[in-house]
Amino acid sequence: QVQLVESGGGSVTPGGSIRLSCLASGFDFRSNAMSWVRQAPGKGLEWVASLTPDGSYSKTLDSVKGRFTISRDNAENRVYLQMDNRRREDTAMYFCAEGWGKGGTRGPGTQVTVDS
Repeated sequence: QVQLVESGGGSVTPGGSIRLSCLASGFDFRSNAMSWVRQAPGKGLEWVASLTPDGSYSKTLDSVKGRFTISRDNAENRVYLQMDNRRREDTAMYFCAEGWGKGGTRGPGTQVTVDS
């Protein structure tokens, strides 16, 4: 079955950078779009970014455009989220998800906290 395991979260100061990683297994990774979604404390699930199977096209949430970049390594079955110029409102649990959008199977998540 689909298994997704996120890593790389932690605490950073505003303006800092961090890269999240997600290891996928149990499905044909290189044939599936992949996404990142997040959930801030007390809020609903929010889509962040999606990427086509071959990595040639991506789309990101307007509020993170120019700061977050989604990428993938199909040889390693990994999808990444590079987060630069972090802001306090980026504090959330981040999940990778199978497919395009926020409706696919998700991993357990990794916590990202932005605080001085």
